[in-house]
Formats: sequence, C-alpha cells, structure tokens
Amino acid sequence: MKVFSTHKFPVKSWCPNVEDCALAQAENLANLPFLFKHVALMPDCHQGYGMPIGGVIATKGVVIPNAVGVDIGCGMSAVRTSVRVEDFDEITLKKIMGEIRDEIPVGFKHRKENCDEEELPNLVDVAEKIPMVEPEDLFIQNEMDSARKQLGTLGGGNHFIEIQKGSDGFVWVMIHSGSRNLGKKVADHYNKIAVDLNEKYHSSVPKEHQLAFLPLNTQEARNYLAEMNYCVEFAKANRKKMMSDIERIFRDNGIRFMQTSYRFDIAHNYARMENHFGENVMIHRKGATSAKEFEFGIIPGSMGSSSYIVRGLGNPESFCSCSHGAGRKMGRNEAQKKLILEDEIKRLDEQGIIHGVRNVSDLDEATGAYKDINEVMNNQKDLVEIVVELKPLGVIKG
Repeated sequence: MKVFSTHKFPVKSWCPNVEDCALAQAENLANLPFLFKHVALMPDCHQGYGMPIGGVIATKGVVIPNAVGVDIGCGMSAVRTSVRVEDFDEITLKKIMGEIRDEIPVGFKHRKENCDEEELPNLVDVAEKIPMVEPEDLFIQNEMDSARKQLGTLGGGNHFIEIQKGSDGFVWVMIHSGSRNLGKKVADHYNKIAVDLNEKYHSSVPKEHQLAFLPLNTQEARNYLAEMNYCVEFAKANRKKMMSDIERIFRDNGIRFMQTSYRFDIAHNYARMENHFGENVMIHRKGATSAKEFEFGIIPGSMGSSSYIVRGLGNPESFCSCSHGAGRKMGRNEAQKKLILEDEIKRLDEQGIIHGVRNVSDLDEATGAYKDINEVMNNQKDLVEIVVELKPLGVIKG
C-alpha cells in the first residue's frame, strides 16, 4: 500500500502505478469536505467518470451517484458444476457454448417476451427499507416495461459468460453482468438532480470534478438509495436468470450444478451504510468488492487469464474491500489501435480457449487491454486469500 498525503485526506493505494488521470480523480475525492478517513484505491484502479474504477470511499451525510456509476449492481456470479475437468471434453464444451449463445441475448439485444413478474425484485419491498419513500413516486416506475425484457440478458462491454476449469478439479461457470439500461437510467437521472441541487446551493465541490452529491436528509437522496438498491437487486436477478438458463443447458447435457456451498454472487458497484473505524458511514464501492473477514468474493481476470474465488481478510484500511477484476491498462480505442489482432488470437488459441475474437473491433476486450491479474492478486495479499483459481475454457463476450 502506498500513501499519498498531500491533500485534505490521504489516498491509500494498493495500485503501485496509478495512472495520472485516475490519481487526479483520487485527489479530487481526497479534498471532499464530507469524506471520511481516506480514499482507498484497489490494485485494478483506472480512470472512471468522476471517481476511479477500483475506488472506495466513505462519506458522512451524503451519497454521490457518480461514485457508484452507471451500471448499478454490476457484479459476478459463479457456480461449480458436478463434472470434473478431465471428464469434460471439447465437443461438449462447444455444444454447450453454442446453446448458451442461442439462449441468452448479448450486447444491446433484449428478450422477445417479458419475464415472469415473480422473477423481478419487488419494488415495494425494496423501497420500504428506506424511510419516507413512496414507491409510486419513484422514477424507476417509468422503466419497468423495458426492464421486463432486459432481465436475463448479458449486455455489452466487459460483460461475459465463461466456462472455466478450477484448481479444485471441477468445471465452473462464471457470469459478469449488471442492471443493464435500467441502472444507467437511474444513475443519469439522479446525477442530474445532484448537479442541479449543488448549483442551486452553491456547493464547494467544483462541478468539473463530476462528484455532485445528494445530502442524505433530502427526499432526492432517499429516492436514489431506494432506486439504487432496486437496481442492485435487479442485477442480481438478471445474473440469476441467466445462470438458471445455463444450468438447464448443462443439465440437458448430463451435467448438474452444485446446489449449496459452491454458489457465489456479489456486486461491485453500489453504496451502502457500513460501520468502519467505529462510525456509520456511506461506503461507495465503484468497481470494488466487499472483502470482510471470511467473506467470499469473486475476482475475474481477462478472457485469457485466471479468475479467482477469494476469501476476505477484513483489512480496515481498504474499508474491507478488494479489487473487482484485473482492471484496464488501455482504453477501448487505444486497445483497438495498439494491440495486434493476430497476436491476441494466438495468445488465446495457444491456451486452447474457445473465444470470439475475430476483428479489430474485438480488441477492446482482448487480454492485452488488461493488467496482469497475477500482479493484481499479488498486490492485494493483505486484502484477500485465494480459495480457487479458475482458468478459462470458453468465453462468450457481450
């Protein structure tokens, strides 16, 4: 951990070489008047919008929509199957991957039919957990018709479905996905409200820092927290529906999923009230995973590198957090310009990974666009311990 202490609050970084633009964003966070203790940067840290991805902050009395981000509730799901790696042949792998592609919409595609009502989180139940929130007044009500066709869809960008071989000898399935367009609509809506309120009351936080906030004692903040929590639950239900479809496909091919201890689901974009250093504070994790002592988590690599099931060590200096993945070392446009398509394909082919890298446009998610996951894991040995290492067999990208 490095400590930068030239600001109102220190920046504590598990990323040894923070890019200048991400460090500048961390410095903006470190000068917030309502920040608590320090800024924590995880080893996968890179530039985001307003706040670095791979960043964790605690605030007193406010919530910051841009410190959660637009893909609210984005996270990981992982399940161990009953089949051992040595009994899982390439023919079966390709057949299952083809059936998954046929079943689960990716990119901007939605499902043709609405999901069943009971598959959606109950908005009333979620809203009632935040005092003084009326479900019928929430902005999200206008988005539910679209959401019913988005549930059970992967999305684009860095979202993926991966079939993996575990260091425990079993085949695993991992999903990375979020709240789809629903989360973005909520994030954009409340960030605009925060910007307008901050301008109205002459906030000391510069508008160009993109860190507009909502005081927790306002109706706007209460509504945001209710809708953010709904998006977190929606994202979880989205992964659950996809995993259920994948489980059925595996079962049709004679393979069961484990039903008890080997199922994990975690989010890495959200804000919630937690107790740290003896005080209740609003923790914002933007591309960061909760890593309380003995808590299980999921840290994915890139499509050509390992992912990990981990157990948290409860390090208080990171606000009991760890990385949410390998982290980008190149922007999307930069990767498409600098990476060599043939080299990236060869890297995957030599490992025997079934993948979809075919064109220059696919290079934004190639292995070379990401940091070395081995270095990332080495830089957070004081945050988590590895339980299972998972290497890719086949990858479906959004």
